Amino acid sequence: MSVYVDNARIPYGRMLMCHMLADTESELHEIARAIGVARRHYQGDHYDVCLSKQREAMKLGAHLVGSREIVAVRKRFRELAR
Repeated sequence: MSVYVDNARIPYGRMLMCHMLADTESELHEIARAIGVARRHYQGDHYDVCLSKQREAMKLGAHLVGSREIVAVRKRFRELAR
């Protein structure tokens, strides 16, 4: 599985959020479901997840990446979707 979470810390209320992407849409939805993130939070090519969900995703094999890597993953995802 090729799922990625970035090291962003985006404030949202009292939470800090990061981005979760994958090489394929099916992988992304599969891990989101596994960590308890509802499909309604899907944002077209990624999920914004709180840091506790980030840790859960990493326990299931998601890779922690920096901002440059997550942008590259997003670009690949969009190209494959075309």
